Amino acid sequence: MGSTCSRRTLIIGTGAAVVGGGALVAGCGEVVRTAEPPPPGTALGTASSIPVGGGQILAEAGVVVCQPQEGVFKAFSSICTHRGCAVTSVGSGQIVCDCHHSVFSMTDGSVTDGPAEQPLPEFKLELDGDDIRAV
Repeated sequence: MGSTCSRRTLIIGTGAAVVGGGALVAGCGEVVRTAEPPPPGTALGTASSIPVGGGQILAEAGVVVCQPQEGVFKAFSSICTHRGCAVTSVGSGQIVCDCHHSVFSMTDGSVTDGPAEQPLPEFKLELDGDDIRAV
């Protein structure tokens, strides 16, 4: 003896499966906020304030400015590529996000440790005397 299913029960069950499956798939997606490059001309600090092997986090601009080597300046997004937290410290040649302990190289933004898999996006900058500006 087979069981029977009304058309209404079938439609309701199918609809519930579609909605539930869609929610499940949406929950698997990862939405990570990212920082946009600052507008050209945006002041990003002064060269004399950035120590060699260190840097400054400019949270309002979404940028971390570093000096990995004497006279070499780099700018990266200050938003971690793992889950979108703001990076928390920069020094000893590293940019660190304490949210989930991702670590990035201040030389090229590459991941050196942690759960992040993508490098920090690099932003272009220029020196104008002692002033550092976005390009």
